[in-house]
Amino acid sequence: MEVYALIGPSGTGKSHHCCSLAYQEGIEYIIDDGLLIKGNQILAGRSAKRENTKMAATKRAIFLDPEHALQVKGKIREACPKSILVLGTSERMIKRITERLEIPYPKKIFNIYDIASEKEIAKALESREKENRHAIPIPTFAIEKDFPGFFLDSIRAFFKGKDRGEARPHNLEHSIVRPIYSSLGNYYLHENAIEQIIVYLAGKREGITKARTTALLSTRNGMIINVQVDIQYGSFFFPRLLKEVQEDIKTGLEYLTGLQIAQVNITARRLIVPGKKKIKKN
Repeated sequence: MEVYALIGPSGTGKSHHCCSLAYQEGIEYIIDDGLLIKGNQILAGRSAKRENTKMAATKRAIFLDPEHALQVKGKIREACPKSILVLGTSERMIKRITERLEIPYPKKIFNIYDIASEKEIAKALESREKENRHAIPIPTFAIEKDFPGFFLDSIRAFFKGKDRGEARPHNLEHSIVRPIYSSLGNYYLHENAIEQIIVYLAGKREGITKARTTALLSTRNGMIINVQVDIQYGSFFFPRLLKEVQEDIKTGLEYLTGLQIAQVNITARRLIVPGKKKIKKN
């Protein structure tokens, strides 16, 4: 396994530039702020941006919690990546992360000041200082309803592959978030995107003919989701089917977005009999 690192002070744009760096260098996996990321997916970990204090966020980012470290170590061993890019504020932080995850010390360390312009770094620092905006290297499903510390915006980066013989630009999307420990106000999430994902996840399960989200609620422990579904009459044990849909939505939404889901409440509204009219389930 080849390990690389990207270091730089907080707020200088490491999470924004790490995807393009990983792509250009052919690095498969990224470790950033407590998360193990490959491509557009979070494979393991818990984001430091979910923590309630900066101290807790720092501990999360260096995998100080044994269970957190064990989960990410297990996924790394399972995936057997050829290369990983580790993000940190200093070489000392990188050393602590690699030791906690039991992976080799980086063979090469990149500095944010070598891959980003002074103007880009200054803009990132200003955004962090004035608005407390943080980038995470995964796509956005975000913003417009009060949720506990997640997406504010998204960034799309277009660039041509470096020395990889590619003529067409490569497209990367980042999410802009405000951490839970921020004191700068509410966090807003676009519920339309979340609703579409929920409907898609529910509809994938055989026996569900239609689904719609009736409520998205925010709590300190995460999102509460209320969903209504139409069920096809047939060889389905309804309680088990509803339980499976409930699990599909929770695990799928957390996996795809990184959001924290507290509850998924499923209501069967209609029973659909082939060739018959819809039967309401009150």
